[in-house]
Amino acid sequence: ESLPNFLAAKDFREITGRIAKAHRKGKPVVLGMGAHPIKVGLSPLIVVLMEKGIIQAVAMNGAGVIHDFEVAFAGKTSEDVSAEIGQGAFGMVEETGRMVNRAIIDGWEKGWGIGRSVGEMIRAGQFAYRKMSITGAGARLGIPVTVHVAVGTDIIHMHPQAHGGAIGEGSHRDFRLFASVVSQLQGGVYLNLGSAVILPEVFLKALTLVRNLGYRVKDFTTVNMDFIPHYRPLTNVVRRPTLEGGKGFHLTGHHEIMFPLLAAAILDKIE
Repeated sequence: ESLPNFLAAKDFREITGRIAKAHRKGKPVVLGMGAHPIKVGLSPLIVVLMEKGIIQAVAMNGAGVIHDFEVAFAGKTSEDVSAEIGQGAFGMVEETGRMVNRAIIDGWEKGWGIGRSVGEMIRAGQFAYRKMSITGAGARLGIPVTVHVAVGTDIIHMHPQAHGGAIGEGSHRDFRLFASVVSQLQGGVYLNLGSAVILPEVFLKALTLVRNLGYRVKDFTTVNMDFIPHYRPLTNVVRRPTLEGGKGFHLTGHHEIMFPLLAAAILDKIE
């Protein structure tokens, strides 16, 4: 409340108020995210918000689940692409390709989507840093974590263990699960954190699907957070979904600064 009530600070205050209100009324707060928030260390904070029941579902792209696994497995993630691409070594780490692909196949055979498949593997594994895993937290808490893949964009697709059928069907199962989450978004909040293409497109399709099926999802809040504005998030998250009700917001800033500030403000309002 100490922030000035002008411009972006005014939006920030309104966003935190809307999230707190949704939480108090039992309405869903859903986080859609790219991989960069994981790379800059936000996973533990996201897990805390899941544990407190504030974030009730998470959707991520294919790179997100890779970084999530590596954080749980090694406590860190990322590599120097420029140094590795010339030798054809980029993305060729053995453990990530083998273990994530194996988890996807095992889960696919059980009828699971990719998010649950990797989350259950992390939850059951003896990973030193598994408490920092978003998919692992989803499996532990019973919170939907969905993974939305564009085939060929992720390093695990290059590995011999990659199974196109398992990846494709697993991601499609997750799309259906995500759509079921979106169907209950009336009065809730959808945040897009650092996904410029995949999640804005997935969200728009899930929204039109559930509206086509007769679900009333008109009055809700959308928030896009990224360090530069992009066309698809501004159009498919902030503007189009709220044309018939609700309100969309955009906050510009680095994830590692803005999201902790947002989380602290939300926790201050509800605790």
